[in-house]
Amino acid sequence: MKAIQTHSVGGPETLTLDEIDTPAPGKGEVLVAVKACAINYPDTLMIRDLYQFKPERPYSPGGEIAGVVEAVGEGVTNYKVGDKVMAGMGNGGLREKAIVPADRMFPVPDGVPFEKAASLLMTYGTTIHGLKDRGHIKEGDVVLVLGAAGGVGLSAVELAKAYGARVIAAVSSEAKGEVAKQAGADEVVIYPREEMDKAASKELAGAFKAACGPGGANIVYDIVGGQYSEPALRSIAWEGRFLVVGFPAGIPKMPLNLTLLKSCDICGVFWGAFTAREPAKFVAQVNELFAMMKAGTIDPLVSETFPLERAGEAIAKLENREAVGKLVVTME
Repeated sequence: MKAIQTHSVGGPETLTLDEIDTPAPGKGEVLVAVKACAINYPDTLMIRDLYQFKPERPYSPGGEIAGVVEAVGEGVTNYKVGDKVMAGMGNGGLREKAIVPADRMFPVPDGVPFEKAASLLMTYGTTIHGLKDRGHIKEGDVVLVLGAAGGVGLSAVELAKAYGARVIAAVSSEAKGEVAKQAGADEVVIYPREEMDKAASKELAGAFKAACGPGGANIVYDIVGGQYSEPALRSIAWEGRFLVVGFPAGIPKMPLNLTLLKSCDICGVFWGAFTAREPAKFVAQVNELFAMMKAGTIDPLVSETFPLERAGEAIAKLENREAVGKLVVTME
């Protein structure tokens, strides 16, 4: 079978398309014929050894897949050959067939295409955990979403609206702003891609404050980091929650005096660790997402698909902050 693999530390250009043996599922495992693998920000970090987890090489990036069960290992009774499934697996998805622990899989809901099924767990899973467990979202909250046109950002727009919040989408272009509005954002703030000086940072903080209103943002959902985090923190409400999700623009240094002045919290959102530590709550949240998808409340935007041999291009596009919605690698 064919697999995209990383053999050495580096960027997307170092990935290779290899021919490898088809693995056999062990106890508690399932062999899945992968139909779609979504690209996520951790994929860009893992291959550079910049992520919390460093799998032994060679391995395939890709932590979010959908496909068809091809074989089941000993002790697996809840899935059978031919079942359509989706899974979050950390890595190993960018290959024609993948081994997945049975307890990390879910049935694909009826009528959901593989591309959308592969785009649900990590993005919407991160966001439902972030907004509910870490942000304690409630109806009437004001939510400021940084990076609102990416896969995670759009999930935050949709879910925050579903929970009755007013949503401010912060993006880097007018075109991305239109995408966020189509997802339900109430207002859009355009931030600059170029480096900001102190005056520009203050101006952006003012724009965030104006969009959020006099009370400020009850929740800041920060997927971007870098120079955008401090202006967003300056717009936070009294006892607001600043949710740290990702750092494609760099890891910010935050002035902690602002947390005192606003009596606010800065909270980490580490979805992968949450799923391992609280599996029952994780499953319940996935079922809630399935219900929302069935009701039409959420709908992952797959903006572009790539064949397996061009998976590196998809990772590079996400790494360069050029993606809108989800980028998905398909095997057919």
